[in-house]
Amino acid sequence: MPKYDEMSKILIRNIFLNNHTTDILIEGNRISLISDNIQARDAQILDGTGMAVIPGFANMHTHAAMTMMRGSQEDARLHKWLGEIWKMETRLDDELVYWGTKLACVEMIKTGTTFFNDQYFYVDSAVKAASEMGLRGAHSYVMLDLGDKEKMLRQRELCQKAYEESMNWNPQNIFEVGVHSPYTVSQENILWACSFARDHNLKVHIHVAETSQELQDSLKEHGCTPVQYLKDLGVLSKDIVAAHCIWLDNNDIDTLGLNGINVVHNINSNLKLSSGYKFKFQELEDAGANVCLGTDGVASSNNLDMMETMKTTALVQKAWRKDPTAIPLAQLISSATFNGYKAYGLDGGRICEGALADLCLIDIDNYSFTPNINFEANLVYSAHSDCIKTVICDGKIVMKDRYIEGEAEILSQVRKLYGKIVG
Repeated sequence: MPKYDEMSKILIRNIFLNNHTTDILIEGNRISLISDNIQARDAQILDGTGMAVIPGFANMHTHAAMTMMRGSQEDARLHKWLGEIWKMETRLDDELVYWGTKLACVEMIKTGTTFFNDQYFYVDSAVKAASEMGLRGAHSYVMLDLGDKEKMLRQRELCQKAYEESMNWNPQNIFEVGVHSPYTVSQENILWACSFARDHNLKVHIHVAETSQELQDSLKEHGCTPVQYLKDLGVLSKDIVAAHCIWLDNNDIDTLGLNGINVVHNINSNLKLSSGYKFKFQELEDAGANVCLGTDGVASSNNLDMMETMKTTALVQKAWRKDPTAIPLAQLISSATFNGYKAYGLDGGRICEGALADLCLIDIDNYSFTPNINFEANLVYSAHSDCIKTVICDGKIVMKDRYIEGEAEILSQVRKLYGKIVG
C-alpha cells in the first residue's frame, strides 16, 4: 500500500471546485467536510493552489494485464487479432499477470482512474497487484469453456474456490463472475454463472454484441440477437455489466433498459478493431440503462486513458449523429465517473460530503485551462492526462506530484518479462 503518510486525515486547501475555491477535509476513506477555511488538527495538508479537483474515473471494462501485449497485434482484423491474443494468453502465469496488472495500475493512476473493472485470468495475482498499488477494483473469475464439458465443470469448481478465497481480499477489491461472452461460454455455464452470482450478490461482467459477426452468428444459431438470447435465458438483471453493446436493435435497447443493465462503451477499442462506432448512448440512457465508459485492454486500445476515452466518445457521437449537442459535458463526465461507481453500489465518482475519497487534483495553471471559461470543456476537449498531478484513492494518496512509489521497478520488470508471452 502507498506509504506517503499514515495519517487518517487529509486537508486539501484552496482547491477549485464548482467554480469556487474551497477546502476539502478527508477523514478515513471519505470526504467529511467541504467548506472554506477548514481547521483540522493532525491532518496532512495538500496545497490546492492552482489546481482543481475532480472525482476519480471508473474504467468499467478492461483486461489489465494485457499491458504485457501492448502493440503486439497491430493492423489486424478482429478474428485474426483474437486468435493471436488467445494463443499468447495460453502463456500467461501468475508472475506475468501480477506485473502486467501493476503496470496497468501505474497507467491508470497517472491518468486519473481510481476504480477499474477487470476481466482477466489469475485473479489472485491481479488483486494482489491492485491492492499493493492502492486502487479500487472489481475482479472477475472468467468463464470461457467453448462448449468443452470438462472445462465447464472445472471452471465451476475454480469459480467457487476463487469466490471463497476472495473473502480474504483487501476490502477495496470486489469479486465478480466473468462470463467471457454468449458465444464462448456454453448455455449451461452462463446459467450456472448467473445463478451463482445471484445467490452470492455478485456482479456478472460479460462482453455482449461487440461485432457484426457475433450478431450474425447469434441470429443463425439461436434465431435472435445476443441480447435477446440472454433475455430468453432469464439472466438479465441490474447486476449485469455488459461491455460493448454496439450491435443492438430497438428491442435490444428496450430490453437492456428495462432490466437496468450497466452498459460499458469502449470507443477506442471499437474503432481500432473496426467493430463499430454507432453506440446508442442516449437511447440506452433514455431506456433506463446505466451507461458507463471503459478503455478495454491495451492489446486493442493501446492505453488506459479515460480522459482520451471521454473525448473520443463525445466527438464520435457528435459526428455520426450529425448533432453537436450530443452528450453534454455533465452527462459525459458522469458516465466516466459516477455511473461506474453506481453500478457497483459504491458511493463514489462524485465530490460531496460523505462520499468515498477517490479524487484527482488537476493542474489548471497551464495553457490547456487558460482561459478557464468552462472547466469541464477544458478538461475533456483541451487537456491531456498529464494535467493530473495527485490522485487519492480510498482516502490515501497513491500519486503525489506525478510520483508513484515503485514505478521504476514495475517498468523494469515488465521489460524483462514481456518476451515470455509475446516472443
